[in-house]
Amino acid sequence: MCTALVVGNTLGMSIFLLPAILAPYGLNALTAWLVTAGGCLCVAWVFAGMARSFPGDDGPYAYACRAFGNQVAFVTLWCYWIAVWIGNAALAIAVVGYLAVFFPLLNGHRWLAAVTAVSLLWGFVLINLRGVRTAGWVQVITTALKLVPQAGIIALGAWVLLARHATQAVHLPATPASLAAVLGASSIALFAMLGIECAAVPAGKVRDPGRTIPRATFAGTLIVALIYLCISGVPMLLIPQAQLAASSAPFADLFARFLGDGYGKLLAAFVIVSGLGTLNGWTLVAGEITQSCARHGGFPAALGKVNSRGAPARAFILTGIIASAMVLMNYDESMAGAFTLLIVISTAANLPMYLACSLAVLVLWRRGQIPHPGPREARWFAAALLATLYCVWIFIGVGAKPLLWALALSGAGVPVYWWYARMQRVTLTA
Repeated sequence: MCTALVVGNTLGMSIFLLPAILAPYGLNALTAWLVTAGGCLCVAWVFAGMARSFPGDDGPYAYACRAFGNQVAFVTLWCYWIAVWIGNAALAIAVVGYLAVFFPLLNGHRWLAAVTAVSLLWGFVLINLRGVRTAGWVQVITTALKLVPQAGIIALGAWVLLARHATQAVHLPATPASLAAVLGASSIALFAMLGIECAAVPAGKVRDPGRTIPRATFAGTLIVALIYLCISGVPMLLIPQAQLAASSAPFADLFARFLGDGYGKLLAAFVIVSGLGTLNGWTLVAGEITQSCARHGGFPAALGKVNSRGAPARAFILTGIIASAMVLMNYDESMAGAFTLLIVISTAANLPMYLACSLAVLVLWRRGQIPHPGPREARWFAAALLATLYCVWIFIGVGAKPLLWALALSGAGVPVYWWYARMQRVTLTA
């Protein structure tokens, strides 16, 4: 279930759009994928090592708190928390966009589309209210289903590229190799890999977390990296670069090009399943992050309370309300517009958490607070150092606008923390 949470949350809707977004970078995109895969494996090593060394901690908030204190941990997770519920709103909008393939009425009635998106959000809130195990089984099933089209894309690519006249079907991109192009493509590719930390988020509810979370994190990250690398290369080689860059549905175009137009709706059905599975997983993460912040004093303690099934009911309801408000405010936006917002905010808002947890390993090592230091921990330290350098690399690559988003989100969390800390002091004094 933890592995499915990593794979299911990472392989979301973006996988069906990225080949077109990365097409202008040409073969630099494949180099960027290799860099991103290596960097994300180092980040995954950071979370895996933290879970193994501190199995009693409840995820990234506790890891950052160990090294930097409650204030820095809160601001870091505040950015992540905002990115999660905004991402959920965008996911719901995107799923409704693909539902319109089967229900054209959704295209002409914006409020009907908005109500449908909000209904999807609350459907998964209800599933998660039944407990992490129920949500976990939904994640396992949807993750298995969403891997079907990925396998089909890889099989189609292998069939065409290994055919007798494969050279006639291959269209190599003309974009020259450059460091700037690799840097830009890397920041986009990282957005697709967001979610590798998800196995560590519900750490307090995982059986044998010191063993389960590291394995799930590594396995999930490796599976996702290999899938992305393979399926990004297939359309890049088989569709002319200009045509791929202009495509709004690159995989549908790929299937239509070699198998016929009838496969478009079949692919749309799998896109919907992929989106629903991702929405389920991120709904779980949103509730768990809210509960974790409440446990550590960043949010009201009431948000940390659980129902009879062990689910943080109030946390799920709060994030459901906020995400629903985001949907209603943006119901007239297109799917592409929603994903543009998601890419900008999610990438910028996730980086502080990745950077904080990577630096936490280095800080705890320097303080001598790493339990059982040895060769394995030394490799973990090296991975944390590489993960830190990778985060700096991505901060440079994302550009000014996402950096401003990250600073704005961080700044917005500071007064919230100060206000709640002051309220707690007033309560204790009284």
